[in-house]
Amino acid sequence: MIETTPTDLAGIQLVRNAHGRLVLTLADGTVHTAVTPVRAFPLTAPTRGLSLVATDGKEALWVAQMDELQPQHRQLIEQDLAIREFVPSIQRIFKVSSFATPSTWDVQTDRGDTQMVLKAEEDIRKLQGRTKLLITGQDGVQYRIADTTLLDKHSRKLLERFL
Repeated sequence: MIETTPTDLAGIQLVRNAHGRLVLTLADGTVHTAVTPVRAFPLTAPTRGLSLVATDGKEALWVAQMDELQPQHRQLIEQDLAIREFVPSIQRIFKVSSFATPSTWDVQTDRGDTQMVLKAEEDIRKLQGRTKLLITGQDGVQYRIADTTLLDKHSRKLLERFL
């Protein structure tokens, strides 16, 4: 992939059509209907490396830094990403059914209280040390813990049994 410079992004247009799809018009006049934004580094650098992928699966535009986009374009892209990247943040762990897997967890997230099933301990990924975690439930939903040190004592105690 070739990185673009901010001037490469100056001539683009990005709008949402009547069907809710993003339509990208490049500076040379090429129109790509229904582009899909895809982050290159969604967990470690969410604002760096974004690809707008056309319906044929090929990259229509590479954006090195989201800050380089016009504010209205960035807002449209972030709206699409928010829908595609449903990753609730765990704020508290109320209880776990067992310290062996599979285990059902009752948790409080930023989207409300829920239950998730942890199939295996390998479904807990450590990001940037032990304080940032990504936990994948049996149904495929990924849950984030931004900083384990900010969890309450009870939640940290339950979590430590799995780490």
